[in-house]
Amino acid sequence: MSATESESPKPTPPVPAPPRVPGPPRVAVAPAAPSAPTIAGAADWGRVTEDGTVEVREGDDWRVVGQYPDASGDEAIAYFVRKFEDIAFKITTLEQRHAAGGAPAGELTAQAKHLVAEVTDAAAVGDLAGLRERLDVLTASLAEASAQEAEQAKELLDQAIAERTVLVERIEAIAAGDLAKAHWKQVTAEVTELFDAWQAQQQNGPRLPKSVSQQLWKRFRDARATIDRQRRAFYAELDETHKAARDVKARLVERAEALAPRGVDGIPSYRALLDEWKAAGRAGRKVDDALWARFKAAGDALYAARAEQSAAEEADSAPKIEARTALLEEAKAVADEPNIKRARALLTNIQRQWDDVGRIFPRDKERALDDKLRVIEQALKAREDVDWKKNNPETKARVGDMSQQLLDAIEKLETEKAAAEKSGDKKAAAEAAEALEARRTWLNALGG
Repeated sequence: MSATESESPKPTPPVPAPPRVPGPPRVAVAPAAPSAPTIAGAADWGRVTEDGTVEVREGDDWRVVGQYPDASGDEAIAYFVRKFEDIAFKITTLEQRHAAGGAPAGELTAQAKHLVAEVTDAAAVGDLAGLRERLDVLTASLAEASAQEAEQAKELLDQAIAERTVLVERIEAIAAGDLAKAHWKQVTAEVTELFDAWQAQQQNGPRLPKSVSQQLWKRFRDARATIDRQRRAFYAELDETHKAARDVKARLVERAEALAPRGVDGIPSYRALLDEWKAAGRAGRKVDDALWARFKAAGDALYAARAEQSAAEEADSAPKIEARTALLEEAKAVADEPNIKRARALLTNIQRQWDDVGRIFPRDKERALDDKLRVIEQALKAREDVDWKKNNPETKARVGDMSQQLLDAIEKLETEKAAAEKSGDKKAAAEAAEALEARRTWLNALGG
């Protein structure tokens, strides 16, 4: 349905939804605040003029909220009562979120302000003043909660600064010690633990003021750098033990460079050499960097050849992509074709042309195009399934049998009802009437 405010042109309401088949009653959960008015009690807050104009009472005045032409007064009132219920539901939800806790008061305050604007001059029928009073109470409560949150945030910030300072003092104490006699495995583990703790506090704790954060980080970074320099100096003295690794890696470089003439076909062998490189151990940072630069350059040449091949394949695929894109445009007509058989014939023809286009590179572009066609295919398949179920002779026969059974039952109940009324048995007549109503509803649901 649609309705407009008084200054907008009159809309044409869409066809209302069909009546629901009676079912088990819903279990309603009572909101924390007073519920919105029912349609039966809407006359206390709204009224409808002969031309479909709906007004809401605010105090002693009436305000136009919109029009609902070509409908009964109850339908018009019901529409704007539902608008009121929507707003009331939002307020109730916000009240419950605030009561439950967990959501920041600032966020809830912004939502409350939005609801205040929504209630003001709302195109709805109900106790709007009551909603505004609830929002006033909620806004005041949120303001108090925001103040409490600010105090808690300050306490958390002070605690975070103290914890970060403890980490700085611990790593500075390590850097100031006699690192020449340090057990480096233990020292490295301790420094790593401190750095992990620093990162955890930085990621999960409150945001520190920039000046404080930078000052603490500079102290932490400088102490960590001092330790790292001492550790590198210590391991530099172990260079003699790295000679074997240097020899192994030098031979790996030569074998990698020899793969260049093989181009793309040399990539699997290069990957195997890379595994050997990783297993060769360290050969000292400077030597490692120099050897790695040559080893990587050999691999880059192989991968550059693969990139050129991929570029050529992509260039070859460009017209294929255009062809399949054009087929996708044609395939849009499948959804617009009301005749399912003709739609299937159209899609089959497109699928045949689709396969004739051939493979497309890179494969992710091919998959993206295939996915779009698959959506069209699945939509048509769904239409075919619905059509089959609708026109399946067995289904029609079952529906016909059930309809006939209901008609027979209705005829019998009408006879029983007439007999009960004639004999003056009011109870039997009422039971027969109730049974008649249920079976007529079932018959209507079957289309009988």
